[in-house]
Amino acid sequence: MLPTELLMYRYRAETVVPKRLALNFAHVGLARELIEVFSGGVGLRRAELDERVAAHEGSAAGYRVVRGLAHLLASDFSTFEMRSPVPPTELRARVFGLASRLAGRASRAAVLTRVAAQLGEEGLALRPEEVESNLYADLQENFVLSEFTPPTPEELLHRWNLAQVQGVLYRAYALRVHAHRNDPARYKQLLKYMKLFGLMVVVDGDADHGFTLTLDGPASLFRPSTRYGLAMAKFLPALLHVTKWSLEAELRPRRDLEGAPESATFTLDSDCGLVSHYKVDAEFDSIVEEAFAARWAKLRTDWKLEREVDLVPVTGGVIVPDFRLVHPDGRSTLLEIVGYWRPEYLRKKFRGVRTSGRTDLILAVSDRLNLDAAGVKLTDLPEGVRVVTYKGRLEPRAVLAVLEGEEGGAAEAAAS
Repeated sequence: MLPTELLMYRYRAETVVPKRLALNFAHVGLARELIEVFSGGVGLRRAELDERVAAHEGSAAGYRVVRGLAHLLASDFSTFEMRSPVPPTELRARVFGLASRLAGRASRAAVLTRVAAQLGEEGLALRPEEVESNLYADLQENFVLSEFTPPTPEELLHRWNLAQVQGVLYRAYALRVHAHRNDPARYKQLLKYMKLFGLMVVVDGDADHGFTLTLDGPASLFRPSTRYGLAMAKFLPALLHVTKWSLEAELRPRRDLEGAPESATFTLDSDCGLVSHYKVDAEFDSIVEEAFAARWAKLRTDWKLEREVDLVPVTGGVIVPDFRLVHPDGRSTLLEIVGYWRPEYLRKKFRGVRTSGRTDLILAVSDRLNLDAAGVKLTDLPEGVRVVTYKGRLEPRAVLAVLEGEEGGAAEAAAS
């Protein structure tokens, strides 16, 4: 992301509008030039790279655009390391200690020469000028670019545009995401990042009208803080992988900005054109899910297996079912495959199903799970929640039998 001084946005009444760079000839050319600076700068100190970058600040795009692109190249695509044959703290102790003892009776050059000689006696061959050049090798400006993985110019511009929008969220204290049916893998990835960044979520709504995810975090509960906004900014690239959504954020503008309103809003949706750099999680959580979907595709039935599912709000969180089964006559059922064995996971899953209030749910449970060790029982599930047990792999016929209300057939199919 970008530091505050490199963010570029304006206020339209009480709405924030971040700047974006079009992927035109001029901007792509500027991005390419800066990438070349870093590609040719491996082995240079950071201060030397900054000097080369500064030579491009006179471009029509403006110095903040140039510095922002360079910042992203340095932070996201580069590796810097401190290089010194002797720890700089030790060098400074030797040089300043000797200079203090001599109390002005020797010149700077003489002090450096004597320290170099002392190091030579210890088996470290350094010239006086090398002693001097490494005195402050531990400062960030003297770190050396050791590795650079160049993005394409277009990737860099996409990253800059995303960083500008993320920067708007630094000042957010409330965030609401409106989402409709989506691929469960994308929802699960979204919830994973919420947990990773310490965000709490409350889910309201239904599949027909959409779901509202209200994000909250510890920092918003006590006093104004940008820590919560930073977490939401980090969360944004995960949201971009969700298929259909819109976002509303309430912001506290900086008080030192002339003309800034006391409060502001920011909106975004899935047609924003921003590109995420977060890795896309696999479509399926497990081989069981993937194999089940492949076998269902070969099954002759009017029931359609869909990956776009409903969110199921539960006490303290949300369940994201694995599949949705839809019949042409309008019937719809969610399918959740429970194959993970950890006791706490099982307790949480069963507790969630009990508190969800949903009866349009089929729970597929592996008979390899030690439910007794987790302290849960299938009989504890709410009336209306149907259960299919499976060995090794989940057979579509077992699920189909339950869908059609053939309980005996389900047991027979599950055992086959």
